[in-house]
Amino acid sequence: MNKLVEDDAAAKARKGRNIALGLGLVAFVLLIFVVTVVRLGANVANRPF
Repeated sequence: MNKLVEDDAAAKARKGRNIALGLGLVAFVLLIFVVTVVRLGANVANRPF
């Protein structure tokens, strides 16, 4: 019975860590995207087609 409670607690903790890791990854990708757009933003209008 005690093993089941530990497994449920471990699964809940793992789910929380997975969500935090996923949100961190999304935030990192958005940061890279924003930095790229800001750095290239002025040059996009001037590029030759």
